[in-house]
Amino acid sequence: MFKTYANGTKALKGASFDLEPGEFAFLVGPSGSGKSTIIKLLIGEVAPTDGKITVAGFDVSAIKPRRLPQLRRRVGVIFQDFRLIDKKTVYENVAFAMRAVGASNKQIRQRVPYVLDLVGLDMKSKAFPTELSGGEQQRVAVARALVNNPGLIVADEPTGNLDPARSLEILTLLQKINELQTTVLVVTHEKSLVDQLSRRVIAIDGGRIISDGTGGYYNYEEF
Repeated sequence: MFKTYANGTKALKGASFDLEPGEFAFLVGPSGSGKSTIIKLLIGEVAPTDGKITVAGFDVSAIKPRRLPQLRRRVGVIFQDFRLIDKKTVYENVAFAMRAVGASNKQIRQRVPYVLDLVGLDMKSKAFPTELSGGEQQRVAVARALVNNPGLIVADEPTGNLDPARSLEILTLLQKINELQTTVLVVTHEKSLVDQLSRRVIAIDGGRIISDGTGGYYNYEEF
């Protein structure tokens, strides 16, 4: 993958990696290394300057705008800042993600309670985001990303606004989701969390993949 923005910034300079179906991996690197650009490429928010990107069977590097909603049904994104709608309940926030892709009321009634139970929020379905803790809000964000049954979940610094205990809870939840055969890519800079899990770690710096393997956060000083 290569990506040069209009202002001349070369965000990616030949970064390349594959994720197997059902895999769990971390993408790590310092600020400005290219992590955010990779997320934008995976969901079709930006197009690569050169190279081919295939996600869930879609050639994202040449995808037509009318097919983007289909791609985004197959890729769930969890954001650091939650991005919940304050005036909607937990149930309504998760249901909104299904309505956005054309799900029927029957499908919503069947799927949303199941996903809320999966993330441990079945008793909070009528609560509003402002009534929840940070960890609970992030669980709503996880449920929303999961509700359309995506093949891939991309978690963008999902623990960045949480304390260590809540951070570990979210990572444990993502592992649980991965055990259901959903591919999970966690983008993070939190070395202590990554080191607790023996998972694949893809390290990027300067727009290039500098290491890729299993066994903890790579000992790269600028991280």
